[in-house]
Amino acid sequence: MAQHSLYGWHAVTTLLERHPERVRSLKLQQGREDGRQKRVRQLADDFGVAMEQCQRRVLDEASGGENHQGIVAVIKPPVALDEDTLLARLDAQTHHPFLLLLDGVTDPHNLGACLRTADAAGVDAVVVPKDNSAPLNGVAMKVASGAAESVPVVRATNLARFMRRCQEQGIWFTGTSDSVEAGIHDLDLTGPVAMVMGAEGKGMRRLTREHCDQLGHLPMAGLVSSLNVSVATGVCLFEAHRQRTIASGTREA
Repeated sequence: MAQHSLYGWHAVTTLLERHPERVRSLKLQQGREDGRQKRVRQLADDFGVAMEQCQRRVLDEASGGENHQGIVAVIKPPVALDEDTLLARLDAQTHHPFLLLLDGVTDPHNLGACLRTADAAGVDAVVVPKDNSAPLNGVAMKVASGAAESVPVVRATNLARFMRRCQEQGIWFTGTSDSVEAGIHDLDLTGPVAMVMGAEGKGMRRLTREHCDQLGHLPMAGLVSSLNVSVATGVCLFEAHRQRTIASGTREA
């Protein structure tokens, strides 16, 4: 059975709280006794998860040299959500669908940061192409800080075809481009919407851009010409969140 490594206190604690059946074993750094470790040890005891105290070099090796913070878990990977299941869920839910599409984002750090922002903004799912996209590995899950357990990641075999299927269900795709006059704040993001973000430098692929229903630019007041994709994603998602909150008549958090 495939297994992954997960590290970082918040990411491991969240997985133990939400899906303890996926945690196979834990390695904890020797000589550490604080509230976070006590919480993890209690959760692991409650669910019969094997634990061992290890020297730091063992954790360094188990995490591939990443900043593990003194904890590494061996876990079962999440069950992948397929396109058909996602579309059925979106069709059945009572609120307007809210998706994030990442086209060509290959850095796990950026994927994790986008997942964290997507969770905070109320996104239903993050969709990425099956090929040429970052893996949902330990790096991405640590950066996501628990959001990898709440926001499903769907890998679409053909992103353009997936977009057409969504459009048949009434979902509008909004992309970003610095070559259009409309700003992202000028667009209507209140209905069934999917935000489309491209990779840094290259942006969206041509076919993905052509399948967008509307495009907007991010107003830049300073000297820099672009933002990191995870930062730009945050700007776009929270503009959509703001509009959707106002449209639904609820108070923003």
